[in-house]
Amino acid sequence: MGKEIPQEDIIIRTDIKPGDFGYIIYRHGAVYAKEYNYGVAFEMYVAEGICEFYQNYDSTKDRVWLCEHNGKIIGSLFLQHRVNKKAQLRYFYLEQEYRGIGLGKMLMNLYMDFYKESDYTSSYLWTTDELDTAASIYTRHGFLLAEELSASSFGKELVERKYELT
Repeated sequence: MGKEIPQEDIIIRTDIKPGDFGYIIYRHGAVYAKEYNYGVAFEMYVAEGICEFYQNYDSTKDRVWLCEHNGKIIGSLFLQHRVNKKAQLRYFYLEQEYRGIGLGKMLMNLYMDFYKESDYTSSYLWTTDELDTAASIYTRHGFLLAEELSASSFGKELVERKYELT
Protein backbone atom coordinates (compact mmCIF):
# COMPACT_ATOMS: atom_id res chain seq x y z
CA MET A 1 0.00 0.00 0.00
CA GLY A 2 1.41 3.39 0.98
CA LYS A 3 2.22 5.72 -1.87
CA GLU A 4 -0.02 3.74 -4.26
CA ILE A 5 -3.18 4.81 -2.38
CA PRO A 6 -4.80 7.87 -3.94
CA GLN A 7 -6.09 10.39 -1.41
CA GLU A 8 -9.40 10.34 -3.29
CA ASP A 9 -9.95 6.78 -2.03
CA ILE A 10 -9.81 7.96 1.59
CA ILE A 11 -12.90 9.40 3.23
CA ILE A 12 -12.47 11.94 6.03
CA ARG A 13 -15.54 12.24 8.19
CA THR A 14 -16.36 14.37 11.20
CA ASP A 15 -19.37 12.51 12.54
CA ILE A 16 -18.85 10.18 15.50
CA LYS A 17 -20.31 6.67 15.30
CA PRO A 18 -20.56 3.96 17.95
CA GLY A 19 -17.25 2.10 18.12
CA ASP A 20 -15.12 4.99 16.80
CA PHE A 21 -13.69 6.05 20.15
CA GLY A 22 -12.95 2.49 21.24
CA TYR A 23 -11.21 1.80 17.95
CA ILE A 24 -9.08 4.96 18.19
CA ILE A 25 -8.04 3.98 21.73
CA TYR A 26 -7.20 0.45 20.59
CA ARG A 27 -5.18 1.59 17.57
CA HIS A 28 -3.24 4.18 19.56
CA GLY A 29 -2.34 1.48 22.07
CA ALA A 30 -1.34 -1.04 19.40
CA VAL A 31 0.50 1.35 17.06
CA TYR A 32 2.50 3.09 19.78
CA ALA A 33 3.36 -0.22 21.46
CA LYS A 34 4.68 -1.63 18.18
CA GLU A 35 6.50 1.47 16.93
CA TYR A 36 7.71 3.08 20.18
CA ASN A 37 7.40 0.38 22.85
CA TYR A 38 4.81 2.34 24.85
CA GLY A 39 3.04 0.36 27.56
CA VAL A 40 -0.58 -0.05 28.59
CA ALA A 41 -0.34 3.22 30.55
CA PHE A 42 -0.29 5.08 27.22
CA GLU A 43 -3.46 3.36 26.05
CA MET A 44 -5.14 4.26 29.36
CA TYR A 45 -3.99 7.87 28.94
CA VAL A 46 -5.66 7.96 25.52
CA ALA A 47 -8.81 6.29 26.91
CA GLU A 48 -9.10 8.83 29.72
CA GLY A 49 -8.57 11.74 27.33
CA ILE A 50 -11.12 10.48 24.83
CA CYS A 51 -13.63 9.96 27.65
CA GLU A 52 -13.04 13.57 28.74
CA PHE A 53 -13.40 14.72 25.11
CA TYR A 54 -16.77 13.01 24.77
CA GLN A 55 -18.08 14.20 28.14
CA ASN A 56 -17.33 17.82 27.18
CA TYR A 57 -18.09 17.50 23.46
CA ASP A 58 -19.61 20.58 21.85
CA SER A 59 -20.08 20.31 18.09
CA THR A 60 -19.57 24.06 17.68
CA LYS A 61 -16.17 23.99 19.44
CA ASP A 62 -14.80 20.47 19.05
CA ARG A 63 -14.01 18.45 15.96
CA VAL A 64 -12.99 14.92 15.08
CA TRP A 65 -11.52 13.97 11.72
CA LEU A 66 -11.60 10.24 11.09
CA CYS A 67 -9.89 8.87 8.00
CA GLU A 68 -11.39 5.75 6.46
CA HIS A 69 -10.24 3.54 3.65
CA ASN A 70 -12.47 0.70 2.49
CA GLY A 71 -14.67 1.20 5.56
CA LYS A 72 -11.80 0.94 8.07
CA ILE A 73 -10.49 3.79 10.23
CA ILE A 74 -6.86 4.40 9.28
CA GLY A 75 -6.19 7.73 11.03
CA SER A 76 -7.56 10.46 13.24
CA LEU A 77 -7.10 13.98 14.55
CA PHE A 78 -9.12 15.73 17.27
CA LEU A 79 -9.52 19.40 18.19
CA GLN A 80 -10.67 19.74 21.79
CA HIS A 81 -11.85 23.07 23.16
CA ARG A 82 -10.28 24.37 26.33
CA VAL A 83 -10.95 27.44 28.50
CA ASN A 84 -10.07 30.96 27.34
CA LYS A 85 -10.60 30.18 23.62
CA LYS A 86 -7.74 27.67 23.53
CA ALA A 87 -7.76 24.51 21.43
CA GLN A 88 -5.87 21.30 22.09
CA LEU A 89 -4.68 19.10 19.23
CA ARG A 90 -5.03 15.44 20.21
CA TYR A 91 -5.03 11.85 18.90
CA PHE A 92 -3.24 12.47 15.62
CA TYR A 93 -2.28 9.14 14.15
CA LEU A 94 -2.05 7.41 10.81
CA GLU A 95 -1.61 3.73 10.15
CA GLN A 96 1.90 3.14 8.84
CA GLU A 97 0.87 2.18 5.30
CA TYR A 98 -1.00 5.50 4.91
CA ARG A 99 1.91 7.75 5.81
CA GLY A 100 3.77 9.69 3.14
CA ILE A 101 0.77 10.30 0.86
CA GLY A 102 -0.08 13.78 2.17
CA LEU A 103 -2.84 12.66 4.49
CA GLY A 104 -1.16 14.12 7.61
CA LYS A 105 -0.80 17.46 5.85
CA MET A 106 -4.45 17.33 4.80
CA LEU A 107 -5.57 16.63 8.39
CA MET A 108 -3.46 19.48 9.74
CA ASN A 109 -4.95 21.83 7.14
CA LEU A 110 -8.45 20.79 8.23
CA TYR A 111 -7.45 21.36 11.86
CA MET A 112 -6.05 24.82 11.10
CA ASP A 113 -9.12 25.80 9.05
CA PHE A 114 -11.51 24.84 11.85
CA TYR A 115 -9.23 26.48 14.43
CA LYS A 116 -9.34 29.78 12.52
CA GLU A 117 -13.07 29.60 11.73
CA SER A 118 -13.84 28.99 15.40
CA ASP A 119 -11.94 32.09 16.57
CA TYR A 120 -9.59 30.28 18.90
CA THR A 121 -6.79 32.49 20.22
CA SER A 122 -4.23 29.72 20.70
CA SER A 123 -3.67 26.00 20.38
CA TYR A 124 -1.34 23.52 21.99
CA LEU A 125 -0.47 19.84 21.96
CA TRP A 126 1.64 17.40 23.90
CA THR A 127 3.83 14.84 22.16
CA THR A 128 7.14 13.10 22.84
CA ASP A 129 10.69 13.57 21.63
CA GLU A 130 10.42 10.37 19.59
CA LEU A 131 7.82 11.74 17.20
CA ASP A 132 10.02 13.92 14.99
CA THR A 133 7.90 13.55 11.84
CA ALA A 134 4.80 14.73 13.69
CA ALA A 135 6.76 17.60 15.25
CA SER A 136 7.84 18.76 11.79
CA ILE A 137 4.19 18.87 10.68
CA TYR A 138 3.29 20.94 13.74
CA THR A 139 6.14 23.41 13.30
CA ARG A 140 5.29 23.88 9.61
CA HIS A 141 1.89 25.07 10.81
CA GLY A 142 3.36 27.58 13.25
CA PHE A 143 3.51 25.56 16.46
CA LEU A 144 6.61 26.27 18.55
CA LEU A 145 8.28 24.09 21.17
CA ALA A 146 7.30 25.66 24.51
CA GLU A 147 8.12 23.10 27.20
CA GLU A 148 9.93 19.81 27.81
CA LEU A 149 9.48 17.41 30.72
CA SER A 150 11.23 14.15 31.51
CA ALA A 151 8.65 11.44 32.08
CA SER A 152 8.15 7.72 32.41
CA SER A 153 4.38 7.81 32.23
CA PHE A 154 4.04 5.56 29.16
CA GLY A 155 6.06 2.65 30.50
CA LYS A 156 9.49 3.96 29.50
CA GLU A 157 11.71 6.99 29.92
CA LEU A 158 11.08 9.77 27.44
CA VAL A 159 10.74 13.52 27.07
CA GLU A 160 7.27 14.98 26.72
CA ARG A 161 7.09 18.11 24.60
CA LYS A 162 4.49 20.83 24.54
CA TYR A 163 4.05 22.79 21.32
CA GLU A 164 2.04 26.00 21.22
CA LEU A 165 0.47 28.10 18.50
CA THR A 166 -0.46 31.68 19.34
